[in-house]
Amino acid sequence: MGVKIKDIPKADRPCERLIEYGVETLSNEELLAIIFKTGTKGNSAKDLGSELLSKIENLKKLNDINFEFLKKFKGIGMSKACNLLACIELGKRINREVDTLKNVKLTSADIVYKYYKNKIGDKKQEYFYAVYLDNGKKIIGDKLLFIGTVNYSLVHPREIFKEAYLLGASAIICVHNHPGGNPLPSKQDYEITNNLIEASKILGIKFLDHIIICKNNYYSFLENNDICF
Repeated sequence: MGVKIKDIPKADRPCERLIEYGVETLSNEELLAIIFKTGTKGNSAKDLGSELLSKIENLKKLNDINFEFLKKFKGIGMSKACNLLACIELGKRINREVDTLKNVKLTSADIVYKYYKNKIGDKKQEYFYAVYLDNGKKIIGDKLLFIGTVNYSLVHPREIFKEAYLLGASAIICVHNHPGGNPLPSKQDYEITNNLIEASKILGIKFLDHIIICKNNYYSFLENNDICF
């Protein structure tokens, strides 16, 4: 049976210390202990937090962990892993300049960039999203369509425009990231964009822009005059 926080001397319990002295006084291990709640046989939740921190280079690396990484640790089951990943994601969302795109009126590519740079700007794989807008250029939804190297065989207009019809969208913006940090379009990016523009003409749903996201910059096909209406 795991070591529970209630089994730790009261003066050393993270929750009691948080209430008595404030959350900012807790160590990283203590914060993780509160999230984990229980440890393993012979090790407290704080010990478990300390073990996790010893496996990563620094605290910021928690941003890069996933369920596959966490399940390798003895004592971190599905519940603890989900709790921690949910806390990490909530922290990311709190720090976003734009916390949601829903019902935001699009006035520039910068709005889309500010939302997605913290969402996919530092991902190690390419993430491809479609953003859907109404007649007034108000964003009504977005959808992650592909993860992995983006090429035309994967980015099929059928998948992108199907969601547009389901949402009743009048226009589409496509967004994907470049893990290497260079936002300039590749030959395939141009091919994908041109094919989506042609499909939009046939299907009657306007293709507004294709935005390539990196952590510190972006490239907009529209702003660089690569899309003409």
